[in-house]
Amino acid sequence: WDAAYERELQTFQDIGDAGEIWFGEEGMVRIIRWLEKQKVPLDSSVLDIGTGNGVLLIELAKSGYMNLTGIDYSPSAIQLSEKVREKEGMSNIKLKVEDFLAPSAELSGFEICIDKGTFDAISLNPDNAAGKRKQYVRSLCSVLKPEGFFLITSCNWTKEELLNEFREGFEILEELPTPKFCFGGRIGNSVTALVFQRKK
Repeated sequence: WDAAYERELQTFQDIGDAGEIWFGEEGMVRIIRWLEKQKVPLDSSVLDIGTGNGVLLIELAKSGYMNLTGIDYSPSAIQLSEKVREKEGMSNIKLKVEDFLAPSAELSGFEICIDKGTFDAISLNPDNAAGKRKQYVRSLCSVLKPEGFFLITSCNWTKEELLNEFREGFEILEELPTPKFCFGGRIGNSVTALVFQRKK
């Protein structure tokens, strides 16, 4: 990931392009719409897990959210998101280099955690993927407040698989609508977007 973000950092410096928006604009709109529909207070603490270029945090800030933190284990990603934040003049967004599978002690008490593709990336790790997925769920329990919301967007996992992965400590609240496609007479989604709530 470092190499990818170093390229995007160079591109941003050259032409001001922030790079890849995972799951596109509609992925961000879907998340923001849900928060607005639930009337989630604008001062709620929000953690973007695997923030990448930080564009989701910029969009949240533009929608009025004030207590925003983005983490990524790639220092180049955080450097890129700092440049994007600077360009957009959003100095109130906090950015940190953090490995979510080994979160630091101060990473806790969030009311909302958002993941667009990070759980997917961790799941693809050839080195003990199952163990890393379990560690992800433990980390999520340690950073998210009881009754806090977890919004996940995935292109690797179905709704049923995600329900199984997050069955300990979380309950499903809602499946967010995502684009559908038809293949061989069966209808499916290329992306799954779910909202979980951490149990008390």
